[in-house]
Amino acid sequence: MPNTAPISGEAAVHTPLPRTIHLVPLDRIAGFDVRPGFYEINGAAAIPGGVSFTVHSHGATSVELLLFHREQDEPFAVLPFPQHYRIGNVYSMIVFQLNIEEFEYAYRVDGPYDPKKGLIFDKTKYLLDPYAKAVTGQSQWGAKSPFGQHYKARVVKDDFDWADMPQPLIPMEDLIIYEMHVRGFTKDPSSNTAHPGTFSGIMEKLDYLTQLGVNAIELMPIFEFDEMQDYREVDGNILYNYWGYSTVSFFAPNTSYTASTEYNREGNELKQLIQACNQRGIEVYLDVVFNHTAEGNEKGPFFSFKGFDNNIYYLLTPDGQYYNFSGCGNTMNCNHPIVRQMILDCLRYWVTTYRVNGFRFDLASILGRSEDGSPMGAPPLLQSLAFDPILGNVKLIAEAWDAGGLYQVGTFPSWNRWAEWNGRYRDDIRRYLKGDEGCAQWAALRIAGSQDMYASQGRVNASVNFITCHDGFPLWDLYCYNEKHNLANGWNNTDGANDNNSWNCGAEGETDSPEINALRKRMCRNAFALLMCSRGTPMFLAGDEFCNTQFGNNNAYCQDNIISWLDWNRLEQNRDMFQFFQYMIAFRKHWRVLRTQTGDGSCGFPDVSFHGAAPWRDRPFDGHDRYIGVMFSGWERDAGPQVVYVASNAWWEDLTVTLPQLPASMHWVKAVDTWTAEQSETPVNGMQAVVRERSVAVFVAK
Repeated sequence: MPNTAPISGEAAVHTPLPRTIHLVPLDRIAGFDVRPGFYEINGAAAIPGGVSFTVHSHGATSVELLLFHREQDEPFAVLPFPQHYRIGNVYSMIVFQLNIEEFEYAYRVDGPYDPKKGLIFDKTKYLLDPYAKAVTGQSQWGAKSPFGQHYKARVVKDDFDWADMPQPLIPMEDLIIYEMHVRGFTKDPSSNTAHPGTFSGIMEKLDYLTQLGVNAIELMPIFEFDEMQDYREVDGNILYNYWGYSTVSFFAPNTSYTASTEYNREGNELKQLIQACNQRGIEVYLDVVFNHTAEGNEKGPFFSFKGFDNNIYYLLTPDGQYYNFSGCGNTMNCNHPIVRQMILDCLRYWVTTYRVNGFRFDLASILGRSEDGSPMGAPPLLQSLAFDPILGNVKLIAEAWDAGGLYQVGTFPSWNRWAEWNGRYRDDIRRYLKGDEGCAQWAALRIAGSQDMYASQGRVNASVNFITCHDGFPLWDLYCYNEKHNLANGWNNTDGANDNNSWNCGAEGETDSPEINALRKRMCRNAFALLMCSRGTPMFLAGDEFCNTQFGNNNAYCQDNIISWLDWNRLEQNRDMFQFFQYMIAFRKHWRVLRTQTGDGSCGFPDVSFHGAAPWRDRPFDGHDRYIGVMFSGWERDAGPQVVYVASNAWWEDLTVTLPQLPASMHWVKAVDTWTAEQSETPVNGMQAVVRERSVAVFVAK
C-alpha cells in the first residue's frame, strides 16, 4: 500500500489551512514525503504536518527547493520539483515532516541563457522566493552580507490577534500626515526610549504623537531592504542604504526594525504598532517602492527576480539592457500581467494581514509605463488598484513623477481614487514665502486647494500638500541654508537637488544672531500656518515641530547618524515651536471650512475668494504682489457659519490690510499671528489690521 497523507483536495487552493477530507498517495524526495501543493497560493504556506511551496516561472525548465538549517549557508536537502508537479508555469509541492521553526528555504532555477533576449537563468544561484513573508539574516542592522548574497526565507506563522479593533477610516481632508523614518525617529539616545530605532520605539512615542495632534503616520520603506547595499566609508563615517528605497522582498517586513528577533513570527511587532496606532485614531501608511528592486542593472546582485523571469519582472531595451526610469539601475515592468498581479497580491497582503491603512507609492509614474517605457493613458495596474475591493478603504497616494522625466502632478491617472504628493504646492509656497516675485497668484491657488489642477477633474481631495519631506531640507534647514551641504555623502556635493527654494535669512548655517534666529523661527511658523490653512491633505516631516536639522544635507539617504536621526534635545530647546504646531493642528481641526467645502458659502460669501490689501480682488495677483489674502466661507451644521481669512505678507515691510465687511451680527477676531510664538485670540478694532513683515495672520468671524 502506498504512503498516504491527509489532504483536502481541490478546495485547498483557496486556503492555506485545509480540512482533512481524503487521503492522497505520496511521493518521496530527498527523504521527505511530498505531494503536489496548492497552486493558487504563492509562496510558502504552513499546513498541518507540512508546508506547501509554490513558485512560478515562465521561462524555467526546472526548479529545485533548497532547505537550510537555521542561519546555515549550505542546504541540508535539495528537492527537485517533479515535472508532473508542474501545472502551466507553476511549480507547487507540499513537503511533510517539516517544523517551520527549524529550517529556512530558497530556490534554484534552471532555464535558457540568452542575455540579448533578457534570459539569464543560472542554476547555481540561490534565489529568494518573490512571495517570501520573512527574509533571514536581516535582524541585526549593519551586519548583512553586501549585495544580498544567499538571501533565504522563513515560513511565517500568522497568529496575531487583532481582536475587535475597528479601523479609523479618516476622510482624506481630515488627515494630518506625519512622515517618519522608523530607525531615525528614536535611534538617537536623546529619544529616551527603551528600544531605540524600532517599531517599539515608535510605540513609546505614541503619547507624544497624540499630544502633537497628528492622526496619520507615513513610514518610510519598511519592506525588507539591505542597508549594506551602499556600504562605504567617507571621512571615517560608515554610510549605508539608510532610507531603504531599494526593495529586497515586497512581502516581508524589515526585521532590523524590531526590538527582538521574531523567528517565524516576523511582523508581530509591526502589527502591534499598527494596532496601537489605530486604537488611538492614528492611521498607518507605508511608503512602498514598486518602481525598482535592489537587484540593480547587469552589474547588480542576482538574488530573486532576475533568476525567476528577468525579462518579465524588468523593463528591458530591445538588446536586453535595463531601462532606468527609477535612477536606481532597473525599472519594474509593472503593467505586465505577472508583475501587476504580484503588486496587487502584495498590497492585499499588507491590508489583510497587517491592517495597513494606506500606501504612498514612490516614483509612481513608473507604475503607469508600458513595456517599452512609454506612459500609458489608462495603466492597467493603476486601474486595478483603484477598483480592487480589498483596497476599497485604503488611501492610495502617488508620488506623481519618476527619474526618467515623467511629471504627472495634476494629471496622474486616478479614477477619482488616487491622491498625489503635490510637488507644485511645495515649490510655489517655498518661493512665495521667501519673497520671490511672480509667485503670489500660484501660492494663493495652492492654499485654495489647487483648484486649477484638480477642480475640472472633480478630484476634490487629490492634493497632498507638503513643504518638507524626507527628500530635501527639513523645515529649519529651509531657512538656514541657501545651498546644500552634502559633502558627507561622498559625492563631492554633486548629489541632491539644487533647486531648494530655500533662504538662509542672512547667514549660512547655524548662527548666534538673535535677529536671524527669530526670523528663521517666524519663517517656520509662516510655512506651517499656511500648510494648516490650505485645502487638501497636509503632510510634514517628523522633527519639523521642534526645528530638527540635517546640518544642510538635503539628500541624507546614506546617513545613519545624527544627520538623519531626530535630536530630541531640540524639543526642549524649541518648545515654543512645538506648541505652535500643536495650536495650528488644533486650529485646522476646529475650522472645517479650511479642510473642505461645507456648502454654498455663508454671509453672502463664496466658498473661496481672493483678496489683496483691499478686499475682493477683481483681477489676478500680478508679478509684484507679495501679499495674498484667501478667505474660506461655509456652514458647519453644528457650529453655524464659518469664515476664515488667511492673510500672508511676504513683504519685508508691515502692511495695513482692509478685511471684508461682515454682517452686523459678526466681527473679526485675529486667531493666528506668526509674528509671535504665543497665540491667542484678539478682536480686531474696525475693519483694518496690520500684518507684520514676513508674517502670516489668520482672522476668523465670530
